[in-house]
Amino acid sequence: MPVELELHIEPLPLAEPFRIAGHVFEAMPALVVTLREGAHVGRGEAAGVYYNDDAPEAMRATLESLRPRIEAGLDRATLRKVLPAGGARNALDCALWELESRRAGVPVWQLAGLDGVRPLLTTFTVGADAPEVMAERAAAFTGARALKLKLTGEAVLDAARVRAVRARCPAPWIGVDANQGYGGDSLPALLPALVESRVALLEQPCVRGREYELDGIVHVPPFAADESILDLAELEARHHRFDVINIKLDKCGGLTEGLMMARRARALGKQVMVGNMCGTSLAAAPAFVLGQLCDIVDLDGPVFLRRDRSPGVVYDDGFIHCPDTVWGLHATRADAAA
Repeated sequence: MPVELELHIEPLPLAEPFRIAGHVFEAMPALVVTLREGAHVGRGEAAGVYYNDDAPEAMRATLESLRPRIEAGLDRATLRKVLPAGGARNALDCALWELESRRAGVPVWQLAGLDGVRPLLTTFTVGADAPEVMAERAAAFTGARALKLKLTGEAVLDAARVRAVRARCPAPWIGVDANQGYGGDSLPALLPALVESRVALLEQPCVRGREYELDGIVHVPPFAADESILDLAELEARHHRFDVINIKLDKCGGLTEGLMMARRARALGKQVMVGNMCGTSLAAAPAFVLGQLCDIVDLDGPVFLRRDRSPGVVYDDGFIHCPDTVWGLHATRADAAA
């Protein structure tokens, strides 16, 4: 039976501006891919990778150029050979996973070789701001057991931010994300404050392509690669400079590659983290499947949007829950139009 391909872009405005090192986001536009095959529907959502100029408009054009092959029945294995890692491949890959689960009548997690799924402890992210503002925002995440703080590469100010949040929130696990804000000369000035504040993870301290600047710096707290490692090939090339690998489906090109990366990272002795690009529950759901293989989970994207999808993921007592009704088995053609 032929497959019908639908592509559309959603603006996804944020509830309020969100700041990281070098960027302020007011929206996170995303491409939504819908595949229809008779009564079966498969959906995928991707925002792309902003630092690689991987934008939804370009992603849509890429998939439009492949329409004949997609509608003829392109499978996930072939897709990995046809498209590079990035948002376009992610959206289509996830749509193919859901379509496959509908055909088979089993949830995606079962197709992925998992024994089941469980609620996952997730971080809740605090955008970079004045220390006192960040402390109040962190405390406002009622029930949060884990926090991730965005830093900007200003060591004195970042240290004050971390200390303020820890003073206001003495109990939660805390990780920080530098988003490439530091170099080998500036990072040592920050590390004592992180140790003092019991920070458990430092994500992406260096500029992508300059990972050598981390050589000789003690990894306390552990260093995580985000922008530095996009896909399986880069994992093989750069894993030795990091303790934790942050896998995002928009970076690696979908759940298919994400699962491969998680299993390979484990084999290499690394901890595994799953993150997101602030999409809706349709983007969080495939990442939730990957999260079953991860040590650290950062899947709070939907909470920053003005409006999420329904049904959507559920946050409760610091955990994320993702029923199969969100993505992967029970949706109908009407659900896909919602």
